[in-house]
Order: sequence, then structure tokens, then C-alpha cells
Amino acid sequence: MKDLLNKYNVPAPRYTSYPTVPLWDTAAWSQQAWQKRVTEAFWINGRELSLYIHLPYCENLCTYCGCHKYITKNHSVEAPYISTVLQEWQMYLDLMPGKPILKELHLGGGTPTFFSPQELGRLVAGILKDCETQSDTSISLEGHPSNTTVEHLQTLYDLGARRLSLGIQDFDPKVQQTIHRLQSKEEVAHITQQARKMGYTSINYDLIYGLPRQSAATIAATIEAVGHLAPDRIAYYSYAHVPWMRPAQKSYEHLLPSQEEKLEMYLKGKELLGMIGYEEIGMDHFSLSQEELYLAQREGRLHRNFMGYTTQSTQMAIGLGASAIGDTWDAFAQNEKDIKVYQQLVNQDRLPVTKGHVHDEADLFFRRQILNIMCAGKTVWGPLEMDRHGLQINWELIDELRCDGLISVDDQSLTVTLLGRQFLRNISMAFDARLGESKRAQPSFSQAI
Repeated sequence: MKDLLNKYNVPAPRYTSYPTVPLWDTAAWSQQAWQKRVTEAFWINGRELSLYIHLPYCENLCTYCGCHKYITKNHSVEAPYISTVLQEWQMYLDLMPGKPILKELHLGGGTPTFFSPQELGRLVAGILKDCETQSDTSISLEGHPSNTTVEHLQTLYDLGARRLSLGIQDFDPKVQQTIHRLQSKEEVAHITQQARKMGYTSINYDLIYGLPRQSAATIAATIEAVGHLAPDRIAYYSYAHVPWMRPAQKSYEHLLPSQEEKLEMYLKGKELLGMIGYEEIGMDHFSLSQEELYLAQREGRLHRNFMGYTTQSTQMAIGLGASAIGDTWDAFAQNEKDIKVYQQLVNQDRLPVTKGHVHDEADLFFRRQILNIMCAGKTVWGPLEMDRHGLQINWELIDELRCDGLISVDDQSLTVTLLGRQFLRNISMAFDARLGESKRAQPSFSQAI
């Protein structure tokens, strides 16, 4: 296993989208084309949609973080930002000739709990008043354990939230101090217990391996502590060292573990998660066997979008807020990243999308193959599709993956083996017809493992 991990630990996209974001257009991107696709997708998808709302503010900089954020302790920014997001939502409602059916709403960041409970309540209530919801509508939020309050949880619970995700990363004080992400076990335990007492049915912890000052011992201690709290889901991510994008990461490069040490953390973490009852779900995710995400994988209902793995398989997702991304299946659009410019565009009654991509036939074929690999661990194609797109598949890589026992292949399908489940990013690269373009558009992706 270590030999294979070393061999395939190469720079690779995470494939939260295909094509990857560096290839999306700016100069030729048409706001009018995006508006047309939103209206068409609304009917094609039976009025069903998912919503992601980006809340970009944080009081302190967590140096490991690769998200789009703005650091401030000035909370007067809250009300204007929420008002802008609701104004942007109204522009989307004007494009939809009917009442949308909300399948999923996720508050991400940044730090959503930077905002007061009152402002978050105003935001979610403002969204819900114009939507139909159903018994399986999922409302979730990300929270920092150190500033998420019972009032935050109660306000959102009363509006339908049942899923909470907490960023833990590592409980070791030295690791936390190095990455500027401080929270105690007691804080995490308190907010977890309060959420469960209130009625939240799914709690997720984010853990990261490969951080500065981290070791297999700190990973083991963190997972032991996590096991006592028994979250329903765990995301076990590889630290993405991208100092050309996040200069603050340069400050601790000399404290990063070696590749061999990072691989040891990966293997140790997975082993320990299995020992305390967590099942692996797709890539980087684990859940208890009675959890909805696990059941969705077993039943072939697992889906993946910019919010991560989900049980809601809508093909239309609207992104609200600075830097947020929308998806109509046949096109992507990303909002302006600069918060002030984003607000200016919305105040001018303009959708703030400034970058996007419209898929051609080949893009849709390869997008489907990669999504199938990521969610189901297998994919199929027809002879006509192979005639049209087969030459763009990296058959040399597929043959190498097969020889290493990571996949099985026949004329019309590919299946990921049990061993191959560790290498979903590498397997997906075989179906990335634009990988050469991606490498030219961006200096390097993060390592696959």
C-alpha cells in the first residue's frame, strides 16, 4: 500500500467540478447566457434546486485554510452583507417562472457563525419564504466551535436546520497554535451535546492530516477524542499546501511533515476510524453505518457537488454570496470574489457572476464519468460515446491503474476495486480530457494523498 501511495501521490484536482475552475472563462463569459440556463434548468429539474450561501467573514486567519474569506473583527459588515445576499436571491427568483422547491440549503464560509443568530435567522427566513420545502429538505451550517452558540443553533433549528459541521482539524494545542485555529475539546463537546439535545440529527467533524507539527501520534489522540463524542460523519481531508495561492502557508513550511510521515498519518487515521465504527464514503468522508450518507452510498443515491457529498441529487445549484459557485449541470458560474465589488454589482441590479463555463458534449460525458467514479466507484459508457470521446481518455493511465489492481475494466465499464478506493482522484484523471490545459492554467494542484 505504501508503495502505491507513493507512486500515485501526484498533484491532482479534487474534481469538485469538471472542467476544473482554472479553465473557466472570464473574457467570453456571458451573464445573459447564465440567466438563460438558470431559467431552462429550473423547468428541466422540476423546480428543484440546492442553494449554497457563502458567508466569507472570519475574525482570525486560519493559515491552513484555502477558502475565500475576509478577516475582520468589525461586525457592522453583517447586516449589509446579508441584505446583499437576499437581494441577489431575489434576482434569481425573477428568473424562475414558478416557486422553487428547495432540496438543500448550506451555509458555508468563511465562518457562518461569525454572523449573529439574528442575522443568520434573517437570511434563512428570507430564503425560505419564497421556497417550497419537503420532508427531506436538508438545511445545514458550518460552525467554528469557539464562536458557535446555543442561540445560533436554536435560531437555525427553529427554521429547519438539522445538520451541523464543525471544523476540528486536530486537537493538539501545538498544531492548533501553528495554524491559528484554536478550540478546546470541552468547547467541541459542549456544542455537540447542545446540538444533539436540541434535535440536530447529523453532526460532522472536519479533520485534516498533514498539518504543521502534526504526527501520527496527534492524529491518534485526536481520533480517540473524536470517538468519545461520536459525530455522525467525519471528513478526513489531506492538507492542501498551496503557498502560491495562500502565502500565509509559507510561514510554517519547515514544520510540515515529510511525505512519508503524511502517508503514515493517512493510513493510521483510516485504520483508527474503521476501528471505532466509521465506514468510508467516496473520497475523504466517513460515516456511522446507520447514517443517511452511508445508506445513500449503499443504495446508489450518493451525489457530489460543490458542497461535498450529499443525498440530494439535484442537478441545479445556485450559489449566493461573494465567490459562490452555481451549477445548472450544463454550465457553471462563479460570483465575484471581492466582497465590495460583489456588493456593488448586486446593488446595480446585476447578477455578480464574473466567471464560468458552458459545457460541450465532451465535457458532459467526462463530467458524468468522473461523478460516477467519485460517488458510485464505477462508471459505464455506450459504444457511440466511445466512438465520439474514446480518444480523449487516457488509456495508458487506465492500463497502469488496472495492472496495479486499482480498477477492473471491460469494453463498456470501469469499476474501482476495494484497493482502488484510496485513489479516486488518480482514477478520475484518466477521464480528464482537459488535464493538460489545467496544468498550464494553474502551477500545480495539491497532492492526491
